[in-house]
Amino acid sequence: MFLQKSKKPSQNSACKRLLINVTVLGSAGPLRFFVTEEELVAAVIDTALRFYAREGRVPVLGSDFNNFLLYCANAGSEALNPWEAIGSLRGRNFVLCKKQREANEVAGEAAEAMINRKGSGSWKAWFNKSLNFKISSH
Repeated sequence: MFLQKSKKPSQNSACKRLLINVTVLGSAGPLRFFVTEEELVAAVIDTALRFYAREGRVPVLGSDFNNFLLYCANAGSEALNPWEAIGSLRGRNFVLCKKQREANEVAGEAAEAMINRKGSGSWKAWFNKSLNFKISSH
């Protein structure tokens, strides 16, 4: 079997290219690049992350598009469906932000960190210091 190379869409083609602006929260200035109308939101997020990394912008975001949400800057506050075509949104300005981790996942990590703390940060050390302070101050 031979793989056929996909041809770039011609100007007469029904497939239109769009210039979009993707603003990344915490970064200076938007990313600007062309996409086709049929391109999925997930692919746009992936492209934005690659451009962001290629330009060496900070903060460093990572490359897993599953950790990010894309919002239309002119529309409501709901994140875009990753399997939706970007051209169906009728927008050209978007905001990319990292997904918030689950509250119980963060609480579990904090509890684990408190359990694993030893030395001067433990409650026993604090209690002993406070007793020594009270005994030596009399």
